[in-house]
Amino acid sequence: MEESQYHTILVAVDGSKTADLAFEKAVKFAKLDHAKLVIAHVIDIQTFANVRANKRFIDQNVTEYAQELLDRYEKRAQEAGVETVELVIENGSPKTLIPKVIAPRVGAGLIVCGAVGMNAMERIMIGSVSENISRYAKCDIYIVRPKTLK
Repeated sequence: MEESQYHTILVAVDGSKTADLAFEKAVKFAKLDHAKLVIAHVIDIQTFANVRANKRFIDQNVTEYAQELLDRYEKRAQEAGVETVELVIENGSPKTLIPKVIAPRVGAGLIVCGAVGMNAMERIMIGSVSENISRYAKCDIYIVRPKTLK
């Protein structure tokens, strides 16, 4: 039997169609290598930083959404035949936490994420999560692009 290439595969998801494509690819890799699949969602605190009213309500709903999202992905991964699935929810910047904190903590050998269709100005101003992951991760990266992007 051939030894697997990756023991732990980390996929970053946010509920978008591109993240869904990345999840499907990560499931295929995990099954191929009999690897643990770690499904991570980072609640981007910057998105909610300017919201002052009902902060506790927003925090609770965002956390509940994240848990429900990951539960759905976990069920899909298990139904597809992935043997070991771990869920990670963190608060902070996905650009930093995914490559610098989560991937090393779970021992990821591969990070799978979706590319986000930003224009050049948006990339200059804020940078994309996938760009930052590719810049800072110490393991292999697989970036999934939607078929509609050229």
